[in-house]
Amino acid sequence: MKKNRAVITMILAVLAIIGFSYIAFIGIGAGKTGSMGNIKQGLDLAGGVSITYQVVGDEEPSAEDMSDTIYKLQKRVENYSTEAQVYQEGSDRINIEIPGVSDANAILEELGRPGSLYFIKQTDSDGNQNYTIGITEDGTYDYVLLKDLNTLMEDGSIVLDGTMVSSAQAATVQSNTGTKDKEYVVSLTFTEEGKQAFADATTDAYSKGETIGIYYDGRFVSVPKVNEPILGGQAQISGQESFEEADTLASTIRIGGLKLELEELRSNVVGAQLGEEAVSSSLKAGAIGFGLVCILMIVVYLLPGFVSAIALTIYVLLTLLALNALNITLTLPGIAGIILSIGMAVDANVIIFSRIREEIAAGKTVQSAIKIGFEKALSAIVDGNITTLIAALVLGLKGSGTVKGFAITLGLGIILSMFTALFVTRQLLNAFYALGCKNEKLYGKAKDLNTVDFLSKKAIFFAISLIVIVAGFVFMGVNKSQTGYSLNYSLDFMGGTSSTVTFNEDLSIADIDAQVVPVVEKITGDSNVQTQKVNDSTQVVIKTRSLTVDEREAFTTAMKEDFGVEEDAITTETISATVSNEMKSDAIVSVIIATLCMLIYIWFRFTDVRFAASAVLALLHDVLVVLAFYAVSKTSVGNTFIACMLTIVGYSVNSTIVIFDRIREQLKTTKVRDNEELKTIVNDCITKTLTRSIYTNITTFITIFMVFLLGVSSIRSFAMPLMVGILCGAYSSVCITGALWYVLRTKFAGKKKAPAKAPAKKAAKKN
Repeated sequence: MKKNRAVITMILAVLAIIGFSYIAFIGIGAGKTGSMGNIKQGLDLAGGVSITYQVVGDEEPSAEDMSDTIYKLQKRVENYSTEAQVYQEGSDRINIEIPGVSDANAILEELGRPGSLYFIKQTDSDGNQNYTIGITEDGTYDYVLLKDLNTLMEDGSIVLDGTMVSSAQAATVQSNTGTKDKEYVVSLTFTEEGKQAFADATTDAYSKGETIGIYYDGRFVSVPKVNEPILGGQAQISGQESFEEADTLASTIRIGGLKLELEELRSNVVGAQLGEEAVSSSLKAGAIGFGLVCILMIVVYLLPGFVSAIALTIYVLLTLLALNALNITLTLPGIAGIILSIGMAVDANVIIFSRIREEIAAGKTVQSAIKIGFEKALSAIVDGNITTLIAALVLGLKGSGTVKGFAITLGLGIILSMFTALFVTRQLLNAFYALGCKNEKLYGKAKDLNTVDFLSKKAIFFAISLIVIVAGFVFMGVNKSQTGYSLNYSLDFMGGTSSTVTFNEDLSIADIDAQVVPVVEKITGDSNVQTQKVNDSTQVVIKTRSLTVDEREAFTTAMKEDFGVEEDAITTETISATVSNEMKSDAIVSVIIATLCMLIYIWFRFTDVRFAASAVLALLHDVLVVLAFYAVSKTSVGNTFIACMLTIVGYSVNSTIVIFDRIREQLKTTKVRDNEELKTIVNDCITKTLTRSIYTNITTFITIFMVFLLGVSSIRSFAMPLMVGILCGAYSSVCITGALWYVLRTKFAGKKKAPAKAPAKKAAKKN
């Protein structure tokens, strides 16, 4: 019976790999476009639509109004993609770049003209109609405006505009009509100014039994009847047929709440920012790295390693299918999230296999060792993954742009990696055993390692870490004195120069990568150069850090001499950072909340706040060391910087949890009488998890190293800090984490209970 079940399991595994591979790479249906080819890619990987808006009006907008408008537009366009970018160009223009689409007109039609939303009374002060039911311009029967907007503003019929709405959200509420269980509404919250204006308008409309029309971009989007005066600054618009309809209306009101009115200046379909070579080399590097990881797992863990290779293959295929099915936009930071989840999937297998080997070494049969190994590994795997998943959820809910994209791919990867590690790997191992693979030589046996006294060197480890971190701050100070900035911020953080060059011939993306980019990098001395090819033209948009006057002249000269471009075919504009101040604050707040949530979870799971405090300190250590690397090496700090730091946070916490799980397990079975015994336990736990720390970090490092080795310069500037973070995570998990907990445990031991008094002995009776 077990053998039959094992055969079925093996057949299902083979069919799953074949089926998933076919769907992912070949596809089904007439076009047979595989899921991998259909994955929506970001601006950096595939390009998209670029739309430039200009502020309406003669006066130059204030910096505050531009910043507020950019942030609100960023939130609006995230409905199309979490990886959409919004940034300022010149003094009165805003660029919107949306990946994964190729029809600019469709986007413009849906986006409308921001900053043109008005709440209009049904009648003016003389009782004349402002709007009525009629035939619209497109021939449909709907509400139409009877006066022009200027007249309505002058006679006071426009009671408030979109800037007086602080938020608009779709919601589902319990229905009061009795004809249906629920209804879909739009909940509005007004500013203080809007609160009073809306209270006056609804009081007047209610007394007359009238409506207040919401007019946006040349049409009425909703004309709700006023059922009562609304005085509290919050209102609901009911009557929507579906949640999607309510969400569309809420989104329209939000976009109409911008402080500035914008009009379309131009729109283009643009190519990938990183270029064709960067994408293809990254894919090639990822495939080679994955293959090397599988080979390493087989060499080290024998049959279980082969099983993990099958499970990891299924994991990768499931990830490709899920990215397509869930319509997730994949970018370079998103790839970082997948790499982290692959590392965690490998880590889960390493933890399991190490436990199985320990049980075999303890004299258990292979079957018992497999069962007990999974049981003992479960808590470390679940705690490590849930802790990182908490971070992903918080980052996804609170973050924006790059942070949100990273969080989505990381969360997806964690769920799938847990499934493959705890279910697929287990079923396959049991199937191989049932088919006759019962010899313990196929599984390996843990070798007795002499306990290494890591804690005796804790002062040295702490000193090394402190020196590196302090050196980082020193270099940041030196950098600031020399350049005015602590780090080498790229155009993503600081803004820069956007040069549109009309070449004499239609250069391919590969030609731009090979010929144009090296010339620009030589002029700027910076590897973070972004290029975008404008479709159906010979124009190329080249974005760099802010160029000096001399650098602009050198750029123009190079374009003339190297490519024969006329000077009037080059236009330059100053552009703002694609990572706005609001996005930075969103990222910082998200990381703080995520860290607090992880601290609380670890405290709850380990019932000791010192475990949580140690984990957070180790996390902070890893982040500061990598920050020091950025400062010392002057590596460009761009969009991928946030993803890099978040990856290190997730990796650091996962490594820490594994050691803490061992310590917790040991403390349950060992009575600790003094600090020396506690020291022995901690050293023993670090030693037992040493091979896990080494193999997990090696496998993840291999993948990143291949990306670094084969990638273009912009990819290398992303991969190098990740490699430093992985090495730092390995160092801190072995040398810092356990030592930190030991110090906190011994220095803040708490009050010990006084021993119970022994009962007084009765005096012996004299005979």
